[in-house]
Amino acid sequence: MFCIANNKNALLINEQIKANSVLVIGPNGEQVGVKPLKDALILANYAGLDLVLMNPSGNPPVCKIMDYNKYRYLKNKKEKENMKRQKANMTETKEFRLSSVIDVGDFETKLRQVTKYLEKGAKIKLTIRFKGRQMSHTELGQDVLIKFADRLSDIAIITDAPKLDGRTMTMMLAPKK
Repeated sequence: MFCIANNKNALLINEQIKANSVLVIGPNGEQVGVKPLKDALILANYAGLDLVLMNPSGNPPVCKIMDYNKYRYLKNKKEKENMKRQKANMTETKEFRLSSVIDVGDFETKLRQVTKYLEKGAKIKLTIRFKGRQMSHTELGQDVLIKFADRLSDIAIITDAPKLDGRTMTMMLAPKK
């Protein structure tokens, strides 16, 4: 019978282990063999380390002799490093809607807003929704998107060219590195 650890990530150590015999792995990774729990605890104590239950479902359960506090420290450090990498990979995507008959003032306003987000490192998704008879002149919308991208060519690149999907035309911009 096994004792349940307080923390779901925590492993059972030393006297918390409730198995009759365990497969012991030494501090350098060498396999010591199947030992009674008492003998395994004595080996760990002699080495000045902890006996840590690594695989409770094994037959017999697998224990390793190691410095548990150092193991936990390195595991937490690795998790934090992975979280940092994950956050770095998650770039924000902002969506801006334009019109195929957009006026100069509105165009300039959207341009300034998009520039602000591109400088922060966000990706931009530009969409144009065609209504009614505008569907027969989708090239006007494409011209607006291309003109928008040309104005931002010094700070952004086109990752997805303008493409029509139903009544919506989309284009993706990403900041230049």
